[in-house]
Amino acid sequence: MTDAVTSQLSTPIESVLKRDRAVVMAGILLVAALAWGYTVYLASQMNGTGMGPAMGTGMAMPNVGSWNVVDWSSMFLMWAVMMAAMMVPTAAPMILVFATVNRKRQERHRPFVPTSVFLSGYIVVWCGFAAAATAVNWALHANDQLDMMMGETSSAYVGGAILLAAGIFQWSRLKYACLSHCRSPMAFLMTDWREGPLGALRMGLHHGTYCVGCCWVLMALLFVLGVMNLLWIAALAGFVLLEKVIPRGQTISRASGIGLAAWGALMLTGVIG
Repeated sequence: MTDAVTSQLSTPIESVLKRDRAVVMAGILLVAALAWGYTVYLASQMNGTGMGPAMGTGMAMPNVGSWNVVDWSSMFLMWAVMMAAMMVPTAAPMILVFATVNRKRQERHRPFVPTSVFLSGYIVVWCGFAAAATAVNWALHANDQLDMMMGETSSAYVGGAILLAAGIFQWSRLKYACLSHCRSPMAFLMTDWREGPLGALRMGLHHGTYCVGCCWVLMALLFVLGVMNLLWIAALAGFVLLEKVIPRGQTISRASGIGLAAWGALMLTGVIG
């Protein structure tokens, strides 16, 4: 009799959990689609018309001269949206697990917090990275080290140094500490759970910090590959997702480290441009 009652009760609960996961997944896809749409728009503007002489007149990209407040704001927006496009889909496993645990806790009369609060914390951290990337963008631009067509460094030394640093980082302890966290959503939620909206925001910030710690050098590769090169943007986003979800993600991280370091060394020695 008890088993029958439990079965009858579990069916509605499972149905609610499935519905919640579907809603959350739809939200993740919507955020990613909007971010990718804006990124594709910017890339098409750059590739179609080049760098315009003015800022804010149809192109949210920086001036060829000195930057003003609008230039800084537009470049930051570009990086922030691009990071959302690339990284929000890679956080989907963690976000879905959070939504599931959150719903189960509500069934035990714990306060329910919208999953969007957790996601907001995650995005805020990547906006911090976008601010840092904007500053680097300005520094390269101010020192005439940036190809303004595709947003890549024109210096083989700068490009080689970034590639070499990325290759070394792929073998570092920090990389694998952060990657292990990103690959274990349930372990993170079991040890770092915080109640209420503020707690969910702090959890999102915490997870975002680990994610930036794992991937920041890979994102810096865009200064070598092209900030507005859609092919490389998509390739990097796919690579980060593979690192996080496939069983041997650390293996491909190490393999990529060897390749990146070799590429950087060849560029620094002038073997390749």
